[in-house]
Amino acid sequence: MLMKSLERLEETLDLETAALLSRDLKNLDEFNRRKSQSLLEISRMVKTVETIAIDGIAAKKFERIKVKLERNQDILERHMRAVQEISTLISGAIQAAESDSTYSAHVVHGGFGA
Repeated sequence: MLMKSLERLEETLDLETAALLSRDLKNLDEFNRRKSQSLLEISRMVKTVETIAIDGIAAKKFERIKVKLERNQDILERHMRAVQEISTLISGAIQAAESDSTYSAHVVHGGFGA
């Protein structure tokens, strides 16, 4: 059962990473739900399994998942930085537009030297 949960998590990570790399962001909520479910399943199982009982195959699977999680995290962080940069640019443009229009409106309505 542990191996099935690890395989589902690995598949989810592969799908999400591929989606992020192809900029297909429509299923991110579903990927997040699936990763959370996998984490819950795995954490429950690991609590009941003796550390010694985890065989070499499972250990290798955990290591592969660790590498995939790190890669997935790196890609997610890049996307978040890009979103932050775009948000900053848009916010600056909005502030500049509001500043220009406020100044222009003030001058047009006789605010200076009238």
